[in-house]
Amino acid sequence: MFPISRPYAGRALRIGLATALVAALALSGCSSTPTVAKKTPAAPTTTVVPTPAPFTATGVPSALADVIRPLYFGGVVPASPSASGALVKRKPVNAAGPVVVVGAVSSWKGVPIAVVTSGSDVTLAVAAPKWKVVGGWWPSIGLSAPSVGGVRRVLVVGSDARPGQPVDRSRGDSLHIVGLDGHGGGGVLGIPRDSYVPLATGGRGKINSALTFGGPVGLQRTVTSLTGVRLEGYLITGFGGFEKLINGIGRLPVKVPVAVKDVMSGANVRVGVNNLNGPEALAYGRARHGVDGGDFGRSANQGRIIMAAAGFAKLLGPAKLPALLGKAAPNIATNLSAEQVLTLAAGVFATNPAKVNNRVAIGGFGMTSDGQSIVLLDANARRMFADIRDGNLS
Repeated sequence: MFPISRPYAGRALRIGLATALVAALALSGCSSTPTVAKKTPAAPTTTVVPTPAPFTATGVPSALADVIRPLYFGGVVPASPSASGALVKRKPVNAAGPVVVVGAVSSWKGVPIAVVTSGSDVTLAVAAPKWKVVGGWWPSIGLSAPSVGGVRRVLVVGSDARPGQPVDRSRGDSLHIVGLDGHGGGGVLGIPRDSYVPLATGGRGKINSALTFGGPVGLQRTVTSLTGVRLEGYLITGFGGFEKLINGIGRLPVKVPVAVKDVMSGANVRVGVNNLNGPEALAYGRARHGVDGGDFGRSANQGRIIMAAAGFAKLLGPAKLPALLGKAAPNIATNLSAEQVLTLAAGVFATNPAKVNNRVAIGGFGMTSDGQSIVLLDANARRMFADIRDGNLS
């Protein structure tokens, strides 16, 4: 055995160590690439999304908001008897919400009224003296059928009062029964002003004199006795009040089937849609000398104005009702409550115009012993009276 010199001994030791290291790495499956220290993963970032309030009310007094909230989230809802019957069938909603409601508030002869909307839901409310729900429709809680009072029949009167004369003690020259059947149908039935009938105050006379002799209540009783129609009440306006009603909304679109030009009333309307201001609408409603059928045609045209007003309100939408009624109130005399007026007006949104007819109870002509020209209502008129008793006019 040959001895190894020291320089070679150090080199051999280094080679042996390197060889051993390579073998160890090979056996362990590692490569000669340096290892990288593992990093501890960072905690995930969490985005906090604020939870929306379950109930938000805009344009609604706090006392009314307190009435609306349980409508959606459960609990007792202060309501009129007719509205309560509908609301008891409502389906609960997710209490997590959110429910957003928007209100429009005005007043009818000093009584606060409101329409509150949420999506397609509409709530009608009055404060008499405290806020309560009086009607509406709520598809979001399973109540899509409108609750607006069911069958409705009211007397709409245009008084012939001249400046300085009381509207409710002058001749009632425009007389119409307006009905809603609660199922999307309705009717406007005109009664000729010269109809010769028994008066509630006694005796017989032209029906337009019933307002002069008996006031609004006497006129209502006379019409009910004549027609057999149970009327909720009356709505009366005069010439000036009517003009203000129309001017308050700007102009009223009225679809006219036959052109009318009447020198006496000043009416001058063409066939088709006429956008009439207050004086123009009044002239059209008063015209009879240039109208086919005279007073019968005049009454039919007045019915067209009533239907046009309903159509205009429907076009504006439920949220505009409080403002419209607030403007109308000073120009109308009535014995209807704020609840009755609000639900009646809202009835236009539950009515199909194709199911609402405008008719006039006609008859023959006669003469009284003192020379007055009168209308003698016939069997056809009596059939119409019977027809509108259910709020619908076929």
